[in-house]
Amino acid sequence: MRFMFVVKASKDSEAGVMPPAEMISAMADYHGELAKAGVLLDGSGLQPSSKGWRITWSDGKKTVTDGPFAETKELIAGYTIIQVKTREEAMEWANRFPNPQIENGQIEVRQMFDLEDFEPSEGIERFREMGIAQDRK
Repeated sequence: MRFMFVVKASKDSEAGVMPPAEMISAMADYHGELAKAGVLLDGSGLQPSSKGWRITWSDGKKTVTDGPFAETKELIAGYTIIQVKTREEAMEWANRFPNPQIENGQIEVRQMFDLEDFEPSEGIERFREMGIAQDRK
């Protein structure tokens, strides 16, 4: 089972304020524990939305909008992806996640789909051949 820990953005992360050394150290310690346990698949911080863009489809039309985006509470500042055997194990790891913001931080935990969650199809087989969304344990 793969889970993504989504680190919610803050005014500071959207302003490009780099986290203090203590926070980076706490994150490195935590991710080191994940790696040592063999459950870490990936993790990284994201640049502010001012350096990104959104693509929106509506009524058959595609629109590209450059950042920044106003609603900080809807944005993400980083992520961690783990692979564990149970939801409970994911909860245990999530509860150990250090506060990702200088003040009021928040992470959201979401289980990721595996190819086995979908009905067999030609498209699913193509994803399987690419090695995407597969259980790696």
